[in-house]
Amino acid sequence: MKTKQLREKKIEDLNKLLEETTARLQELRFKSASNQVSDVREFNELKKTIARVKTLKRQSELGIKTAQ
Repeated sequence: MKTKQLREKKIEDLNKLLEETTARLQELRFKSASNQVSDVREFNELKKTIARVKTLKRQSELGIKTAQ
């Protein structure tokens, strides 16, 4: 998900997205351990999405406004 799209979401939605993305990453890690993963690029996409969400949440906590 792009940062611009994430900035439009509310904090509650970001929290829910973070939980879902983290759960999906955990699923992929379990599947990877048993060699059932076909698309390894999804790992990187999920990790980047998690980092973006955490960054936006922290920015909102600190009251930092970013240029859109």
